[in-house]
Amino acid sequence: MAVTGWLESLRAAEKTALLQDGRRKVHYLFPDGKEMAEEYDEKTKELLVRKWRMKSALGALGQWQIEVGEPALPGAGSLGPELITESNANSLNWICLLQPIFMRKDTKMSFQWRIRNLPYPKDVYNVSVDQKERCVVVRTTNKKYYKKFSIPDLERYQLPLDESSLSFAHANSTLIISYQKPKEVLVAESELQKELKKVKTAHSSDRDCKTQ
Repeated sequence: MAVTGWLESLRAAEKTALLQDGRRKVHYLFPDGKEMAEEYDEKTKELLVRKWRMKSALGALGQWQIEVGEPALPGAGSLGPELITESNANSLNWICLLQPIFMRKDTKMSFQWRIRNLPYPKDVYNVSVDQKERCVVVRTTNKKYYKKFSIPDLERYQLPLDESSLSFAHANSTLIISYQKPKEVLVAESELQKELKKVKTAHSSDRDCKTQ
C-alpha cells in the first residue's frame, strides 16, 4: 500500500518537463511546497539526477539537495571527518590525502553508490545492512573509513532492507555498492514512466532556456 501511496503523490504533484541535450528533465511541485527535480536519459530512461528543495520556515527557497547524481564539488577548507590519512610512507600516500567522494548513480535494476578515493583492497571493506537503523553500513578492517546511509526509495515505499540484495565491488580506488531493486520498486518506476509520458514536454534548443 505504501508503494501505491508514494506513486499517487507523484501523480498528484504539479509537473513540468523539458527535453534538453538528450535528457528529459522533470520538475515536481508537491502540495506542501517541496520541489523535486529529476533528469532521465531520454533513450535508456535511466535516472541520472534526483534532487530536492524545500522552503525555510520564513518561506525562502533552500539549496538543492542531491539524492542521485554527481555531488557538488566541495569548496576549499571543507574537508570533513571522512578524510583519510595514512601515517606510513607508501605509494598510496598521495591518494590517501584525498577526501572520499560519495555519490549515488543508479542502474536500471539496482540502486548504486560509488565512493571514490578509497585505495584499499576489496578484502578490507565490510558492507552490511543495519536493520535497526534501516541503513547500509560501510566500514574497513583497518579503521580508516566508516559511513552509513539510508536508501530513501525504500523509506518512501516503506519496504524492508534485505541483506541478500546487497553486493559490492572495488576497482580504480572506487568502492561500488549495489542494492538490487525490489520488484515493487521496478513496477512503480515503470508506472511512473507511463505517467511522465502524459506530461507535456517542451523541447529546448534555446540557449537562454532556464533549466533546473
